[in-house]
Amino acid sequence: MRFIFFTLVFLFLFTACKARNSNIENTAEKEEETIVPIDPIRLLAEEIASSMDNSLLAAQVFICGIDGQGSLAPHMAALLEKYPAGGVMLFRYNLNTDNDSIRNLLSQTSSLIEQKSGITPFIAVDHEGGTVNRFTGGVASLPEARHYWELSQTEGKQASLEKIENDSFTAGQVIFDLRINMNFAPVAEHLTDENFTFLHSRSYGRDPLFTAEAAGAFLRGMEKAGILCVVKHFPGSAGPDPHYSPSVLDMDKPSLDSLVYPFAYLIGKGARAIMAAHSGVPALDEKIASLSQAVMEKWLREEMGFNGIIISDDFTMASAGGMLPEEAAVHSVISGADMILVWPKDLSRTHEFFLKSLENGLLSRERLINAAQRIIYEKIRMNLISERKNG
Repeated sequence: MRFIFFTLVFLFLFTACKARNSNIENTAEKEEETIVPIDPIRLLAEEIASSMDNSLLAAQVFICGIDGQGSLAPHMAALLEKYPAGGVMLFRYNLNTDNDSIRNLLSQTSSLIEQKSGITPFIAVDHEGGTVNRFTGGVASLPEARHYWELSQTEGKQASLEKIENDSFTAGQVIFDLRINMNFAPVAEHLTDENFTFLHSRSYGRDPLFTAEAAGAFLRGMEKAGILCVVKHFPGSAGPDPHYSPSVLDMDKPSLDSLVYPFAYLIGKGARAIMAAHSGVPALDEKIASLSQAVMEKWLREEMGFNGIIISDDFTMASAGGMLPEEAAVHSVISGADMILVWPKDLSRTHEFFLKSLENGLLSRERLINAAQRIIYEKIRMNLISERKNG
């Protein structure tokens, strides 16, 4: 009996140990299977960002308007020499001229910033099509988004999607030739009763799926031409016009998830930049989306899986809530934004506020490095990074 007992105990312990070892081996195999490969471009981007001093880091997160047509206004050149912004944005007053003059302005701007930082800037424009066209004389003109929805009803969805991609590729080639490399488009908001007045012809219509697919076709065309698209306006708009009045998405979380379906679709397709709106989202936060960690970090990044560049909309808009632009800019970056739109008159003051916020601990250097790393990552992918100058 004693022999049988010890034999059974031995067999039990042997089987348990074998099973335990098998579980350990299986767990190890699973861990090996789930190891995410190291991205050398992201490592390089982090290395470059970490090597920057605070002044250059702060400038890298700005997309600044510029004064000048054909060439930079002297005061603007002086500003960019001191604050070599990570990007510049163009308006009709910069572009209401011939193509050679546009190229000269952008070449001068890019060269000046690159000399000071070693990093070529994003050169951005709003080029959605229809009325949202900063150029004159039909340069790279595109139909309004609504046109493609109407085309899908007469010639079929596939024909419409192919036309969107072809049209955006053609327009992208033209603006890329002018040295533009970023487009604040497409609008990925499908029409609702709340945003109809504001967006109307700028949206691809009321069907969330068609809106998602149409915005995806626009992205493909532009990116084939070398243009980085900024999908907008996350998580959505409400009211007549957020430039002049508040925008509030007064709905519960499941309704919000339905609202952002096109953004989720585009993230799944590899969208690389998204613009955060100044819309209130009371179901998630008392702060507007562009100042909300709950919206940008927890919802957009953690829940929806977006790891690209988040760009906040213009903080001089009425829907931004009246905070001083420089304060809003810092709080937006603290809450998860990577780039901030800045006007020339606010550039010096905003840069100074960033440095003070780093000194007093309001903004951490780690958060600023994280933002700059995302920016530089895309610039490396787009071949915009030159050999950095020492010092």
